[in-house]
Amino acid sequence: MRTRLTTAIAWSIAMTAALAAHAAPHPDLPAAWLARWRKPAATDRPLQIIHGIDPSGRGAAGMAQMVKSASPDELAEAGMRAYAERGLGGVVCNVMFQDYLRSEPAWTALVAGIGACRKLGLVAWIYDESGYPSGSAGGLTLEGRPEYEAQALAYDAAKADPFVVRPAYEFTHASNNYAAARRYINLIDDRAVRRFIEVTHQAYRKRLGAEIGSTVHAFFTDEPSLITVNLGQIPESARKNVPIQDPLDPTVKPLPSVPWVYDLPEQYRRRYHRDIMAERRSLFVGDTEADSAVRTRVWSLIADLVADRFYGQIRTWCRAAGVASSGHNLWEEAIMHHPTLYGNGLKALSRMDIPGLDELSSNPDVVINGHWMTAALPASAALLNGGRRVFTEVSDFSEQMSGAGNVGVPEMQCAASWQAAFGVTDFTLYYGIQGRTVEQYRAYCDHVGRLNAILKDARPDPDVLLYYPIHDLWAEYRPMAEPLDMGHQTERARRIVGSFSSLGGALTRNQAPFCLVDHDFLAGASVRSDGRLMLKGRAFRAIALPEGVVLPPAAARVVARFEAKGGLVLRDTAAQRLAGDRLRSALKPEVRLAEASSQVVLGRFVRNGRQVLLAVNVSRSAYSGALEVARQGQWTQMDPATGQTGAAAVTGNSIALTLAPRQTVLLVGPKG
Repeated sequence: MRTRLTTAIAWSIAMTAALAAHAAPHPDLPAAWLARWRKPAATDRPLQIIHGIDPSGRGAAGMAQMVKSASPDELAEAGMRAYAERGLGGVVCNVMFQDYLRSEPAWTALVAGIGACRKLGLVAWIYDESGYPSGSAGGLTLEGRPEYEAQALAYDAAKADPFVVRPAYEFTHASNNYAAARRYINLIDDRAVRRFIEVTHQAYRKRLGAEIGSTVHAFFTDEPSLITVNLGQIPESARKNVPIQDPLDPTVKPLPSVPWVYDLPEQYRRRYHRDIMAERRSLFVGDTEADSAVRTRVWSLIADLVADRFYGQIRTWCRAAGVASSGHNLWEEAIMHHPTLYGNGLKALSRMDIPGLDELSSNPDVVINGHWMTAALPASAALLNGGRRVFTEVSDFSEQMSGAGNVGVPEMQCAASWQAAFGVTDFTLYYGIQGRTVEQYRAYCDHVGRLNAILKDARPDPDVLLYYPIHDLWAEYRPMAEPLDMGHQTERARRIVGSFSSLGGALTRNQAPFCLVDHDFLAGASVRSDGRLMLKGRAFRAIALPEGVVLPPAAARVVARFEAKGGLVLRDTAAQRLAGDRLRSALKPEVRLAEASSQVVLGRFVRNGRQVLLAVNVSRSAYSGALEVARQGQWTQMDPATGQTGAAAVTGNSIALTLAPRQTVLLVGPKG
């Protein structure tokens, strides 16, 4: 999911859409909920991603000419009003990429745009990079500071001394992406990250002043990573259009590599009282228990450095400035990449105030065909850090690239709904405005706004944990010179990854909301006398363990206590896979479809003592069945696409559930 859409800005459209008619609401719903449902606030609505504010469409020179003949404030207000008229809640924006962070006309336009947002009651986020991945500040972070570049310990088995520390650029995401080929910073270098914050975040704060923390609500960091891995080349047809800011060195040999930083030997010695230089070969070769222990120690340390030095440093600055830190990782969906990209992807995201995902397909059924991980990872990070908000960068780029063109409004709405079922609250859009009418865009934005009117203040209520086996993958990960693939990883790694992926998909297809948990978070959990596992104030009744995992001692002790108290521990094995009927039978979920169906995704939430369910039909076929629930009484049914509300058809503990293709329904239970 590695590309970017260019979203043009429509600056002069003046059309107002009427609100959809609402059926009479069920009287049991709180008035405040209904008021917000009827008129979702800007903070509940999606934000359009726009890279620069340039009404001329001709870059800094053209914009400077326009500013001479028209007021920047007038231009900005006309542009932002066009977004508001489409039902958007605001924008994710940045100073123009041309002459990045140095163009005075670009800064003038941005300040005017943010001022227009304030005047119109819109929200703004700041996108923190010129293209992506975040960290380079368009090259300014490394300007005069070459020592801050990402470093790799590379291994050349053909040499007597096989080790070399070198810049990580050729064969990496820094030189193979759709934005620009340019050298990249080292996320585990505290000095490099401070420099990035100085040239980027501080520059915005200086220019925008009091707008930071009032109109500007968050900073968005895009696909940062440790960079020392070959992800493969982008298509040649696209590559020829990517600007090469830093020429590649054709003499650099592709080699297996791991991240390095100036003080890694010192950090390793301080933590483990061992010499990493004497043990580094085990990072690349070796199948002994001692080799695995070295890999586990090193990747554990790197995970903490990434979380503290990059994500933690940015979050500290953002909180001091009164804004939220947000963003998403690279290759969220591929867990075998997480060690080399982040050390621990779940831990990294848990250091964001609003962790997020990148979803470039608006085909709704992707969630049941492998994309569950993209949303489950940040949603779990938010739960584990005590937060609620989760963001998505969403578009129909995959469909555009396939030649299918713009997806329809029902698909856009359904794609939003399945992500909301996992806990997503903040929708930032790379959908193109061109080719979509004002009414179509407003229909989508109203749908998202209504989802948030009910769900944003609700608490996700999963009662199943899925173990995130990063600790096991540290021991197994083998760096490669070629693009990383599972075929060249160990047999144990393949079993663990396959089982983990299968479990997440099975839970999703069986309407069992879950939270990912790694060994560290699990070790900090407690066990109640009634057999519930308590984690971050949430009670879980079951944990699913992928095949082949070996829990470290502290986590194993928690699971043993949990099981001894009657907690449900589900172990996936080659002999007995946790899927389909076996999974449903073992879990006995409190809320379940009367008859199994893989076309419905279910989200469970609690708000003010009421259970709230979000049922999404992700298929092209209609669904007709029933939901079995534990709580009897009158339930209210709400359709976020139309705004209609009414009493659900309830018989005892059964709620009739009829969904058209791609349809979403919210069900709100009686006050408990």
